[in-house]
Amino acid sequence: MSDQLAVAISDLEEEAAVKLVGERLAGGTDPMVILASCQEGMTLVGKRYETGEYFISDLMMAGEIFKATTKPLASRIGTGERSGKGKIVLGTVKGDIHNIGKDIVVGLLRAAGYDVLDLGVDVPPQKFVDTVKETGAKIVGLSGLLTIAFDAMKETIAALAAAGLRPGVKVMIGGGPMTATVKDYAGADAWGTDAQAAVTCADRWIKEVA
Repeated sequence: MSDQLAVAISDLEEEAAVKLVGERLAGGTDPMVILASCQEGMTLVGKRYETGEYFISDLMMAGEIFKATTKPLASRIGTGERSGKGKIVLGTVKGDIHNIGKDIVVGLLRAAGYDVLDLGVDVPPQKFVDTVKETGAKIVGLSGLLTIAFDAMKETIAALAAAGLRPGVKVMIGGGPMTATVKDYAGADAWGTDAQAAVTCADRWIKEVA
C-alpha cells in the first residue's frame, strides 16, 4: 500500500505533499527515502494517465508538484550519492519547436530515477551524437509533434549509426503523430504517444543496455 506522501502526490495535492516532505525532513527521515515516496507518487500518476483517469494537464500539474516536493531534498542529496537508473538523452528534433510533450516526458523520466539530458527543441542530429558520445548514454528519446519531424528523426538515427553509436544505443520516438510505420521509417527501436510509454520503455531497456 502506498504511503501518505505518494498518495498526496498522486492525488495532485501539492500543499499536503510539500507539508509532508517538510515534516519528514524535520523528523530526520533519510532524503533518499522521501525521494522514493515522491517517485512512487509519480508512478501512480502515470498509471492513472494510462487508464484514462488523468489527462495531459494532470501530468503537467504532477510534474510541477514533483518539482516542489523534491526541491527541499536537492541540497541534502549529494550528487555523488545519487544512484540513478541511467542516462537518457532527449530532445525535440530539428525543425520542430514543440516542447510541452517533451517536458512532460522529461519530468516523468526524472521522477522515475533517470538522469535525463534535455537538449531542448529544434535539435540538430549532430547535437544528439555529440551528447551521446560525451555522456555515454544508452537511451535516446526523439520527440516531435509535426510530420516534418519524421525525416529529422530518420536523419538523427542515421547520424548515430554513422558515428558508430547505434549498436549500443536504444532509440525511442514519441509525439502525437507517431505510429509503428513512422518508427520503422525512422529506424527507431520503439515509439509511443504518451509520457508513461517512455518510462515503461526505458525501464525495459535499461536492463538490456546496462
